[in-house]
Amino acid sequence: MRKSSDPIHMDIKEGKQKFIESWGKMASDWGINRTMAQVHALLLIAAEPMTADQVMSELDISRGNSNMNIRALMDWGLVHKQLRTGERKEYFYAEKDMWVVVRQIILNRKKRELEPMLKVLDEIAGVENNCPESESFCAVIRDIRKFSGKANQTLDALVKADVAWLGNPLFSLLR
Repeated sequence: MRKSSDPIHMDIKEGKQKFIESWGKMASDWGINRTMAQVHALLLIAAEPMTADQVMSELDISRGNSNMNIRALMDWGLVHKQLRTGERKEYFYAEKDMWVVVRQIILNRKKRELEPMLKVLDEIAGVENNCPESESFCAVIRDIRKFSGKANQTLDALVKADVAWLGNPLFSLLR
């Protein structure tokens, strides 16, 4: 009888497809474009760098979609370009160090989501507290600013942290 911890046997093609689908689903649950995450997953598990045409073919997506998502992943610092001597094609590969991947995702999410919100919170912190409605509003904004500031500091510390400092204890807990 198979235990729940026993691996399910499947061939490499099935394993790759399941990983790519799951990575895309996880990312879309976090508000990240599913196709972008699937391109990332494919490049992450690829043994060798791939061309945009290979990505397009493997994922059955359009050339434009392949190129756009590869460029977006390069902007995030998750995918890098490789040129080969004597070839005109560009090859792409994903950063495989998961600590670097997580740091890049944190940096990009902070820049795109948290920092603009912090700026708005700083701007509206100047609302005059001179009536019951503004008193309630200012109290909520103060609490959100405090929480957001702590979240920002925590994320900054995580980004600056040495992988050995956080990674080893964290990964040993997960084993």
